[in-house]
Amino acid sequence: MKLQEPFVITISRELGSGGRTIGRKLAAELNVRYSDKNLIQCLEEKYDMSTFEIEKLKAKKKSWLSDFLEKVAPMPRAELLIGGRPEAVPALPHATTSDDLFATETEVLRAIAEEGSCVIAGRSGFFVFKNHPNHLNIFVQASLKHRIERVMRKQNLSETEAATVIESVDEGRENYIKRYTGVSRYDLRNYDLVLSSDGLSEDEAVQTILDYIKRSE
Repeated sequence: MKLQEPFVITISRELGSGGRTIGRKLAAELNVRYSDKNLIQCLEEKYDMSTFEIEKLKAKKKSWLSDFLEKVAPMPRAELLIGGRPEAVPALPHATTSDDLFATETEVLRAIAEEGSCVIAGRSGFFVFKNHPNHLNIFVQASLKHRIERVMRKQNLSETEAATVIESVDEGRENYIKRYTGVSRYDLRNYDLVLSSDGLSEDEAVQTILDYIKRSE
């Protein structure tokens, strides 16, 4: 498998595995845009969008997404802050319903990919881009012990609290993926590369992915 421009790398991950940070660092190494749930949330909150509203924006201004991304996620390091420069983005009147969510996310992710090569963390990316001609789907996992320790440290929680959060997030993500894609996020056939972050620093994990890409080419 050879990644040719424009490509899409999706990072699916377990909470506490470090996958989100690994994805961000990978994007920086590849000098491409990074997108995670914050971008979707930012779009939803600032534009209050449904798929219909996205189409309206496209019709109104062809470069709407490109302009928006330059405001909230400049190349190559996209530090996406929902609270960043809200005055720069006008609100639209239509609210996104729960039934619209998956369709809206899919539309936004595909539009991001049309802007050029990118790394996308989470948000059902492995499913959305399964037919993309140049995609690499990665799943980052870790032992429960590793995940609990990381969540305890990152969120300042007790061991019991961290375990409860992980269980809740795991269940919610799995239910969401199954509902809208019909597959389990734990089915490893969804991915080209499965990486355990146990015993690896985030930088080492990124290097492992880069080595895999190089060997694949």
